[in-house]
Amino acid sequence: MTAFDPRALRDAFGCFMTGVTVVTTTGPAGEPVGFTANSFSSVSLDPPLLLVSIGRSSRNFAHFVNAGGFAVNVLAEGQKEVSSTFARPVEDRFADVEWHAGPAGSPVIAGASAWFDCTLWQTVEAGDHVILLGEIRGFSASHEPGLGYYRGAYITPAATAAQLPAGPDVVISAIVEAAGQVLLLDDDAGRLSLPEARVGRDGVRPALEKLLASVAPGAASGEIYAVYEGEAEGRQHIAFRCAATSPEASRGAFIPLETACLKAVGDPATRSMLDRLATETRLGNYGVYFGSHAEGQVTRK
Repeated sequence: MTAFDPRALRDAFGCFMTGVTVVTTTGPAGEPVGFTANSFSSVSLDPPLLLVSIGRSSRNFAHFVNAGGFAVNVLAEGQKEVSSTFARPVEDRFADVEWHAGPAGSPVIAGASAWFDCTLWQTVEAGDHVILLGEIRGFSASHEPGLGYYRGAYITPAATAAQLPAGPDVVISAIVEAAGQVLLLDDDAGRLSLPEARVGRDGVRPALEKLLASVAPGAASGEIYAVYEGEAEGRQHIAFRCAATSPEASRGAFIPLETACLKAVGDPATRSMLDRLATETRLGNYGVYFGSHAEGQVTRK
């Protein structure tokens, strides 16, 4: 077997941008236990399976391998302190964390972007780790942007947006979703389009919030869904997914997020992006697109 420098290998793994989770279960006396992990992945829709891995050196190793189940809590961008707490050797990691028991009995952390409560489906030996395969017994997802991790540092959608370019050649668009529908505007020729605006000196987030206030008051400023160069030279587009509590708008109308209903979208790049969103919504597996109006790649979350 080839010998690698463990630190160099860890740094190379860190080049893959991930989300941050806290994995939880209960100990033999019913006490909550948990640890921070970014080794989380969806596995199957039928049956609904996911996986995480745990190191054999973890003080919680025996609890998770012998427990009947576990929960994966996908942390929101405002929960960096929660992540840090569960990554440190703290005696009671749950002392300052609000939580409740999920449908399968494992601790679910309040305010998480999403959570999945599972029964243990299978364990797989994997070197100095063991892979825990869980069958999902209950889950919940909010529109809170998730906390990210890249090259040893936390990243957040808000911070990412703050670093994006601003100016008259940057256009933002709002993909406002409610009840399986998306908000679209129409012109005199019957062509549909997303609400959009140029970015001014205040930056990306203020421009997005102002745009949402003009078309769908109450819609939440969401996460980045696509960043791409437009057909016009020098024009950059940034699209955000934004959640509305109901399909009501002061401009435009909500239409079903289905490929057949999106044929009237005039801009090919926008139509392609919404077709992708329709597919990802059915699968429950979203990504972020980077590229041009014609070609690029999707990075899965």
